[in-house]
Amino acid sequence: MANSNGSSVAQNFETFFNGWLLRQERFHQQLVQALSLRYEDEDEIEWRGSLIQQVLSHYEQYALEKSRAAREQVLLFYSPPWLTSLEKALLWVGGFKPFLLFKLLANSITELSPEQEEAIERVKCETRREERELTQDSAAIQERLAALPVLNLVRRYGGRIDGELSELESAMENMKVEMLRALERADKLRRSTVKKLIETLSPVQTVKYLAASAELQLAVRKWGSQKDQERAM
Repeated sequence: MANSNGSSVAQNFETFFNGWLLRQERFHQQLVQALSLRYEDEDEIEWRGSLIQQVLSHYEQYALEKSRAAREQVLLFYSPPWLTSLEKALLWVGGFKPFLLFKLLANSITELSPEQEEAIERVKCETRREERELTQDSAAIQERLAALPVLNLVRRYGGRIDGELSELESAMENMKVEMLRALERADKLRRSTVKKLIETLSPVQTVKYLAASAELQLAVRKWGSQKDQERAM
């Protein structure tokens, strides 16, 4: 029953994610279009503000659906079957590494005021510290996961294993709790870092940043899919 439930969660989230990616492509096109406007009238300015909010809500929808699914099957998000091999290779605690946001910012926004640079540097220091702590915690979880007495249980299969099986199941449940906690902390750090960075940017800079972010995600997805198809041939 647990395997069936896990499969159902994976299928449901994959369906959501594929639809989310289609909307991501449309938003990317709109963001690129927004960069070409001169914003000389109020309608264009209002449309740009509305577009920014729609894109941010789009990301919040993803975060909400991911949180719901992870609470049912957290293990799925440490190696999601709906991602390409390339996307999986880039995973850090169930998602992108927050420090990537600063590299993306440096490559997409070239004109920052001294005040913006100072504010971004503060966020960078905070993010680096929390990211380092999460990396250490995640590594510790992986070590404990590898140390679970699975091999010993298999070797002694055929004897009285009920107690050992119960112990193993209990240990696995505890590990899932820790993995979910780490995932939620990582997702919170990802969201808070994005929020703080956008708060320092002007509307035009925000559109550039969101466009660059969507372009990168879609490019990695496309390239990863092509590589997986080539390997399957």
